[in-house]
Amino acid sequence: MFPGYFALVMASGILSFAFNLVGQHFLSESLFGVTLLAWVVLLFLSAWRLLRFPKAVQIDLLNIRRVFAFFTLVVATDLVGILLNQHGYAQLAIACWAVAFVVWSLLLYLSFSVLTFLTHPHTVNVVHGDWLTSIIGTQSLVLLGTAIAPHLGEYADYMMVEVHLLWMLGLVLYGIFVTLFCYRIFFLSFKPEDTSPLLWVIMGAAAVGVNAGTGLLKADVHLPFLLSLHPFIDGVVMVMWAWATWWIPLLVIFGIWKHGIRRYPLRYEPALWSMVFPLGMYAVASFRLGLAADFPPLQWISQIMLWVAFATWCVVMAGLMHFLYRGFRQT
Repeated sequence: MFPGYFALVMASGILSFAFNLVGQHFLSESLFGVTLLAWVVLLFLSAWRLLRFPKAVQIDLLNIRRVFAFFTLVVATDLVGILLNQHGYAQLAIACWAVAFVVWSLLLYLSFSVLTFLTHPHTVNVVHGDWLTSIIGTQSLVLLGTAIAPHLGEYADYMMVEVHLLWMLGLVLYGIFVTLFCYRIFFLSFKPEDTSPLLWVIMGAAAVGVNAGTGLLKADVHLPFLLSLHPFIDGVVMVMWAWATWWIPLLVIFGIWKHGIRRYPLRYEPALWSMVFPLGMYAVASFRLGLAADFPPLQWISQIMLWVAFATWCVVMAGLMHFLYRGFRQT
C-alpha cells in the first residue's frame, strides 16, 4: 500500500470545498461523501497494514523516498476537518486538527531525522515533489486552525498565534526544499522517469501557502502584533501565487516531453492523485485571492482551473476503478 494514498482524500476534499465556494452544491456534497468514505477506508487499511505488516511500515518510515508521503494523512485529516466544520460539526473539526497536529509533529521530526542520519553524498538526487507534502501538511494545519478558532472561545487567540507561526514555518520549509528541488531539476541529469506526477506538488505547496495566507488575512484577529503582519502576508501571498502560476506551464511541458516525445505510457498510479490536489488547491487559491484583492479576473481563472481539476479527478478515478477491477478479476 502506497503511503501517499491519502492524496485521494486530499484531491476529493479540495474539490468539494472549491465547488462549495462557486455554488455547485450538488458536486460539493457528492465529493464530500467520497472524501469521507475514502478517508475512513484508508484509515482502516492503514491501521490493518500497521498491525499486519509492521515491518513494511517501518521500512517506509525509514526510507527518504517514502517517509514524506505519510504527510498526506495530515493533509487529508485537516481537509476532512474543514469540510466537517463547514457542515456544522465544529467539535469533530477540532478533534481532526488535534489528531493532525500530533501526527504532523511526529512525522516532521521523524522525516528530518531520516534525512539527517540516513543520508548519503547523493541524497539530493532523490529529491522529488513528495518531500513538499510536508509543507502542505504544515499549511493545512493553518487552514483548519483559522476555521476552528472562532469555536475555541478564550483560546482563540492562542490558536491564531499558532497558525501564524505554522504559516511562517511552512514558508521556511518551502524555501529549503524548493531550492534543492530546483537544483535537482535544472542542474542534474533529468530523465523521463524523474517526471513523476508528484512534481505537481511543488505548485500545490505554493498554492496552499496562498490559501493559508488569505485565511490569515480574513480571520478575526485581535492581537496587535498579528495585525501588524498583514502587509507582509499580503506581499508574500502575491509572490506565492505568481510562483505557483509560473510552474503550471512548465509542468505541462514536462508531461508532454515524457509521454508525447519520449513515448512513456500513461497509466494509472497512486501518485496521480498528487497531481489532482494541486490543481484544485490552485483553483481555491485563485478564488480566495480574487476575493481578498477584489480582482474578478482571478476568480475567472479559478473557475477554469476548477473544471480542469474536476476533469482530471474523473479521469484518475476511472483509472483507479479500472485498476481495482483488474485486480478483482485476477483474484
